[in-house]
Amino acid sequence: MIPTYNPRSNFLEETLTSVLQQDPGPDQMQIEVVDDGSNDDTASEVTRRVGAGRVMFHHESENQGLANSWNRCVERARGDWVHILHQDDIVLPGFYDLLRKRAEESHAVAIFCRHAIANSNGHWLQLSELHRESAGQLDDWHAKITAQQLIQCAAIAVRRTVYEQLGGFLPQLHYVPDWEMWQRIASQFPVCFEPSILACYRLHSNSATSRLRLDAADTREVREMIDLTMTYHTPSRGRVLAKKARSWWAEAAVFHARELLVKVGFTPAWRQIVGALRLSYDRRIIRKIFSFFVLWLRIMGARLKRWMRSKLNTSVPSQASK
Repeated sequence: MIPTYNPRSNFLEETLTSVLQQDPGPDQMQIEVVDDGSNDDTASEVTRRVGAGRVMFHHESENQGLANSWNRCVERARGDWVHILHQDDIVLPGFYDLLRKRAEESHAVAIFCRHAIANSNGHWLQLSELHRESAGQLDDWHAKITAQQLIQCAAIAVRRTVYEQLGGFLPQLHYVPDWEMWQRIASQFPVCFEPSILACYRLHSNSATSRLRLDAADTREVREMIDLTMTYHTPSRGRVLAKKARSWWAEAAVFHARELLVKVGFTPAWRQIVGALRLSYDRRIIRKIFSFFVLWLRIMGARLKRWMRSKLNTSVPSQASK
């Protein structure tokens, strides 16, 4: 199930192609694009052109938002297992075959694999964590997924009945509805891990995640989400995991602040720093924030040097002309 909203045609084409290259046939797999009220016909046009009648297309008359769009995908899914693949992510060769094999070998109701994180040009930037050397059920996974967001939608398949039993993704969440769902699943069901790298999550400036970072809406939602999901544990265990989660997300906020400082400017970067401090005052976070200001001073110093050179270059001809 491929949710879309104002997709880039080249990204969606890559997404659909990556699925169709592994297509076991309509009797084995439903492939459907679920468009969440896009402002143009890109999603339908690419689906018709690349899907060639194999890929179904459904269009919502109004935009319902991220979590509601994913819930609509689950509602429309007919298979026993649901894979929600975003419009700019891809699956790598063997994804469906290996996850099906793991489903047949275990009692897990959710199976995820390692994934690569790529930039807008498709170049890999990093790999997700290797949670175990061989495929199998993860021990104490609920605690680990509570402390960190470790799964991207592109890398996981979940039994449809589990989504239905748990009540779907929470519509009030705009940044981390997936992280909350993975925790809810882990609190009640076994989760299986496949160590092969079989999916690719794409980072780019036009994604919903990137837009939420500009005003630190992501860090605000994370704070609320941590308070919510701690109730999925006993009070003492929840407090320990909450501290770990806040520290992990604070570190991520500082990392995002450095990126924004270089690519966008100081104001959105500073919002992330404030968000990081509201999450954690851990010494490690304070040291990273200090390094952020060092980077800012270096950038300002470089700009000052360029300004002074430009002034000197413009003043030399005027003196020569006199």
